[in-house]
Amino acid sequence: MTACLYIVATPIGNLGDMTLRATETLREVDVIAAEDTRHSAKLLAHFDIRTPVVSYHDHSTPAEIERLLDRLRAGDSIALICDAGTPTISDPGYRLVAACQAEQLLVVPIPGPSSMTAALSAAGLPTDRFHFEGFLPAKSGQRSHRLKNLRAQEATLIFFESPRRLAKTLEVMSIELGDREAALCREMTKSHETIRRDRLSGLIEFVRGDLNQQRGEVVILVQGFDASESNVSADAWIWLERLASELPPRRAAAIVAEVTGQSARDLYQWLLNR
Repeated sequence: MTACLYIVATPIGNLGDMTLRATETLREVDVIAAEDTRHSAKLLAHFDIRTPVVSYHDHSTPAEIERLLDRLRAGDSIALICDAGTPTISDPGYRLVAACQAEQLLVVPIPGPSSMTAALSAAGLPTDRFHFEGFLPAKSGQRSHRLKNLRAQEATLIFFESPRRLAKTLEVMSIELGDREAALCREMTKSHETIRRDRLSGLIEFVRGDLNQQRGEVVILVQGFDASESNVSADAWIWLERLASELPPRRAAAIVAEVTGQSARDLYQWLLNR
């Protein structure tokens, strides 16, 4: 094979989603760099792939990355895989890719399963524009602050979340983003797959009422900011958020109306109703 780094997508649950090209690549490279060698051993055994495996993960040292680069420089081919889905998406693989790009070492993607695009395709929310946020901060204050910064984002929002924080995260999303349309996509391609579309308030009730929904891999999608629902543009929303914390609502609305050209009455009413 050509001496390069192959970015190989692997199934997110259903092994039938493994592509022929991915299987052939993993068989033919000199070495596979895996996020969790024990986890990947099951996948490789299933497809009778006997290529040597080394570890590459979030805690890999610069020296370990350098050893992989040395193999590439010497003419070896390496396949990078993560525990599930496409490597480098919310995954430390990007550091190895960046190091290869810096030295103009060839990087070749072997596309396939991705929980992000799978969820987007089945959620029924707008797909022409989307914003992938990944995991929100674990600390509640930082999580709320990050969501506030996303309020005016007009694209569909995509999040990863751990099952133990799912219910709380949905509640915070409802507070900070409003009761928007959203979708919960859990355990995709697996036997207990759940794709539930509702407003955030409905998803909170759904998750609270079924503890099974607080298990497994989770993707949350939330409708982006829709100015037509509030008569307030995204830019005006941002200004109102900032000024309303320091000025009386009517004064804040008047200033934003002067800058944006929007109706001061609509802006003032939005502040009263938020």
